[in-house]
Amino acid sequence: MQESIVFSEDEISSMYKTIGENVKKYRELKGMSQLQLSNAMGYSSVSLVSAAELCNDGKHFNLEHLYKIAKILGIEISDLIAN
Repeated sequence: MQESIVFSEDEISSMYKTIGENVKKYRELKGMSQLQLSNAMGYSSVSLVSAAELCNDGKHFNLEHLYKIAKILGIEISDLIAN
């Protein structure tokens, strides 16, 4: 039987920061503002995108967000998760 794998908070936080940085990178490559991406995702405010791109206050993108963002930007979800 396999031993339990321990995931540190720093490791998880680093993953969310990488995802936020990737969202920002691909959003900017497509020439979209945070507001434009937010609106395309169905939100009227930039608060989610802004906070999650920076991983502020524990805010981060969930799987549904990543699915929508990838579809909007015409990329693969894996592009958003890659280191």
